[in-house]
Amino acid sequence: MNIAVISYSFSGNNDALAGSVAKELSSDYFQISEAKPRTLSSITMDMIFSRIPLVQPSPNLLMKYDLILFFGPIWMGQVATPIRPYLRHFKKNPNKYGFISISGGADGPNTKVPGELRKRAGADPVVFIDLYIADLISTNPKPTRKATSAYKLDPSDIKQLTCTIVKRLKDVT
Repeated sequence: MNIAVISYSFSGNNDALAGSVAKELSSDYFQISEAKPRTLSSITMDMIFSRIPLVQPSPNLLMKYDLILFFGPIWMGQVATPIRPYLRHFKKNPNKYGFISISGGADGPNTKVPGELRKRAGADPVVFIDLYIADLISTNPKPTRKATSAYKLDPSDIKQLTCTIVKRLKDVT
C-alpha cells in the first residue's frame, strides 16, 4: 500500500510524531507550510470564520497515494485549519485517509472531530486516533491548558506513541 504522511504542527509535537510514524512505515512524508507565520490570533480568527488557508504542498500531490495519514492539532475542538484544504480536496476527489492528533486534552475528549472530518472530506476517515498530552503528564493535579500547551514530546514519548499508532494502523493497512 502506497501511504503518504502529511503533518501540520504549531508546537512541533505533531510533526515529530508524524516523522517518526512515516519512518516506521517507510512512507513519504510531507510537512504542511503556509505563506504567513501562524499566530494565536490567526488561529482564533480561522476557527471563528471557518477560513481555509493556502498551503503547500498542493492537495493534488496526494492523488497518487492509496492512503493519506494526516497528523495535526485540534484547535477549539476542530481540525486545525491548515489541514482543511486537503479535506476539501477529498470531498471532490475521494481518497482513503486517516487523521491522527496529539493535542492538549486538558479540556477532555474531542468528540466532534469525527463528524467534522466526515463533513469536510465527504467520508469518514479509515482511522481516527486522538491522543492527549494530558495523558503523558502527571494527573495530580489535573493538567491545565497552560501545562499541556507548553509540553514538548521527548524521544521516549515519540517512541511510545509511534508504537501505539503503528499497531492501530496495522488493522487498516
